[in-house]
Amino acid sequence: MRAFIFPGQGSQHVGMGQGLAGTYPAARAVFEEVDSVLGQNLSKLMFEGPAEELILTENSQPALLAVSIAIIRTLEAKGFMLPDLADYVAGHSLGEYSALTAAGSLTLSNAATLLKKRGQAMQRAVPVGEGAMAALLGLDFEVAREVAEEAAEGQICTVANDNAPGQVVVSGHKGAVIRAIEIAKEKGARRGLLLPVSAPFHCPLMEQAAEEMGKALAVVDLRAPAMPVISNVTACPVTDVEEIRHLLVQQITGVVRWRESILRLSEIGVIQLVECGAGKVLSGLGRRIDPSLGITNIESPDDMDYFIKNHI
Repeated sequence: MRAFIFPGQGSQHVGMGQGLAGTYPAARAVFEEVDSVLGQNLSKLMFEGPAEELILTENSQPALLAVSIAIIRTLEAKGFMLPDLADYVAGHSLGEYSALTAAGSLTLSNAATLLKKRGQAMQRAVPVGEGAMAALLGLDFEVAREVAEEAAEGQICTVANDNAPGQVVVSGHKGAVIRAIEIAKEKGARRGLLLPVSAPFHCPLMEQAAEEMGKALAVVDLRAPAMPVISNVTACPVTDVEEIRHLLVQQITGVVRWRESILRLSEIGVIQLVECGAGKVLSGLGRRIDPSLGITNIESPDDMDYFIKNHI
């Protein structure tokens, strides 16, 4: 069995998607549709930068969606439908919207609009400079959770991402996150690294953003996905429309349970992961989580040709 997986924030880079747009009309149409629905030349920002604008949450989220869906639409244009290629889909944080779009649960226009709102809501929830996120390298999930609790000291500091063995991200008030880095080192962490993000995602400080997204998701048209989606919140397959709606709201403040999600796919019987989108972050995490998995990545026209020749 095979699962298609979709990257989240941090995978964006200037030039992403440009080769796809220049090679495949189906990919170019995706970028044009996203530009149109958002009323901005997002594709120009993706292809040419500047990086400091692309990294802004409200830009990077729909941009990453666009690259992922450009790949899916190109495969479809070549006659390869996702339900014939994948048994499951999953996405890291905003990548879950890409997964749902690829599986036909969300339209591209609705997904891009939701992610623009999501990025803006997340940025509004906490003034710049008040929050932070840090990767704690070399600690397992339970120890990282203890570190976050100890570091809080009346502020917010919680585990945000359980990415892979030895790679856990904490999120919250900046002072508490900085304390967590020091405490983590005392508890044997190899390294603690502040992340270059503009807001403290996936923690209780995002409650205002969750409320805003709850209103937006309540009225958006959602359909049952063509294959089960592994939820970030539960690390379990989901197909029920109302459950998907509810979990996407919870995802804003909840832990991204990526390590458990990949292990769940492996338990179910998935033996190959295909990362669709910018970068190879999820491919690297997947190899650390379960080295027995076959993992490939599609980002460029060359990757596309290789996948079709060797995996279909």
